[in-house]
Amino acid sequence: MISTIPLTRRATLGGVMGLLALQAGLSQAQAATTGGKLVFGRYADSLFLDPVLTDANVDIWVMTNIYDTLLLPTANGQGTQPGLATAYEITDGGKTVTLTLREGVKFSDGTPLSADDVVWSLDRARDPKAGPWNSLLASVDHVDAAGNTVVLRLKNPDATIIPVLATFNTAILPKKAFEAMPGDTMDDKAKAFGEKPIGTGPFVLVEWKRGSSMKLRRNPQYWRKADNGQALPLLDELEFQIIPDDSTRLLKLKAGELDGVEFVPFARVKELQADPNLRMELWPSTRVAYLTMNVRPTLNGAPNPLANLKVRQALNYAMNKDAVIGVTTLGLGKPMRSFMSSATPLFAPSPLYPYDLAKAKALLAEAGMAGGFDLTCLTLSGNQDNLTNLTLAQQMWSAIGVRLKIEQLDNPTLTAHYRAGTFQLRTAAWTDDIADPSEITSYFAYFPNIASLHSGWQDARADELYLASQREIDPAKRAAQYTEIQSIYNAAAPIVYLYETPYPVAFRAKVKGFVQIPLGNNIFEMASVEK
Repeated sequence: MISTIPLTRRATLGGVMGLLALQAGLSQAQAATTGGKLVFGRYADSLFLDPVLTDANVDIWVMTNIYDTLLLPTANGQGTQPGLATAYEITDGGKTVTLTLREGVKFSDGTPLSADDVVWSLDRARDPKAGPWNSLLASVDHVDAAGNTVVLRLKNPDATIIPVLATFNTAILPKKAFEAMPGDTMDDKAKAFGEKPIGTGPFVLVEWKRGSSMKLRRNPQYWRKADNGQALPLLDELEFQIIPDDSTRLLKLKAGELDGVEFVPFARVKELQADPNLRMELWPSTRVAYLTMNVRPTLNGAPNPLANLKVRQALNYAMNKDAVIGVTTLGLGKPMRSFMSSATPLFAPSPLYPYDLAKAKALLAEAGMAGGFDLTCLTLSGNQDNLTNLTLAQQMWSAIGVRLKIEQLDNPTLTAHYRAGTFQLRTAAWTDDIADPSEITSYFAYFPNIASLHSGWQDARADELYLASQREIDPAKRAAQYTEIQSIYNAAAPIVYLYETPYPVAFRAKVKGFVQIPLGNNIFEMASVEK
């Protein structure tokens, strides 16, 4: 879905042409530029390159270049297309899914892909003890191999099963190579395998200097080809350099030390658009930016004011979102109207917490906190947009007596606090990985998964509705379930709602063919660097 975010003609053209390239395949002219190396500046390093046990974008957006899934998302992020499976059939009243595997596919180590690898990978992905994503495959009773086909037998019809098979956690790994890894447990083996992953994707990880750089090389076994039959990927090498500071990344891009960078601060977009040596791209997205509140009654042995609903609502009313969007995104964003993005299927919009300082003060007084309180927010060091958001929050919340302290951390430390639930408030952003609302809902509103963004928020009705939605195949009934979930969550305000934005990525003008789809996947297989 093309975002309604206002884009410049230059940015829109890059996004549309990239999407067309992904859908139609490479043209002869693009395919003529092969080989070479692309150096890309990332804001943070990956943590763990195992598709089942991780849930971080810094991992996901690299892994989609190393591993493949049975189906792949379409360019608009709303559907699926053939991947390691060339076709599928749904029978038995929606309870049987039969997939035909692509012939001749090999893993990057040269071993052939087998139906047994697929069965093993899906069984691991749906193991209730393995990672936060198993609920996406909860409907699967068992998986069988039959020659060159794989059959999923479902406990009940599941409206999400097809998009789930295009989601990164269902990536297909080589069973024998994984089980041969050192370690006594599957988690130990996953850690070892994640250091030297083997997949069927376009690239192979060859070097990883933690916190510094990551080098990938073209996978000579890769199965996908351009429309003219040319082997993909076009690049010989893809290097990621880890540069957390936004300004430093852009300096290196302008100096030619980097070929591309991610997460360009919105305050710098117009500047980069005006540079003839660069190409500023704004890709349609499902990205939402917000602040996660820890709502547990106590934190570090002290009462937590965010456990009070009226306090959470007051913070939302005291945040002038239009002003934040104007200052941080320079008008390139739009207010959140649910915890989902407007591009997420079954999005049910509502006007969320319009700026109302008087109401915010009244709510704090009703909560017994008319004098205000101290609040600490964790954020990623060097991220200009996050820091601008929090500086504005400091100013806006001071009007209701809330004293905000900003604590900047490196990404591994920030992630550790998040997963341990040892934060009071943290900056955050979400991007869908699936063309369905089940994933984001399982993270934000379904407590048994990850305690609702590790915030501690729980609502029994929301949990009940989520489970029911996983079994519901009637579109109208399922839409009603997700409308109610969003209503419950939005009223409880476990987050501070901010904005939706496109993905801001910039390249040297000589770089062509990069695509970022609304689900966030960074697709480098068609990227090239003009010589």
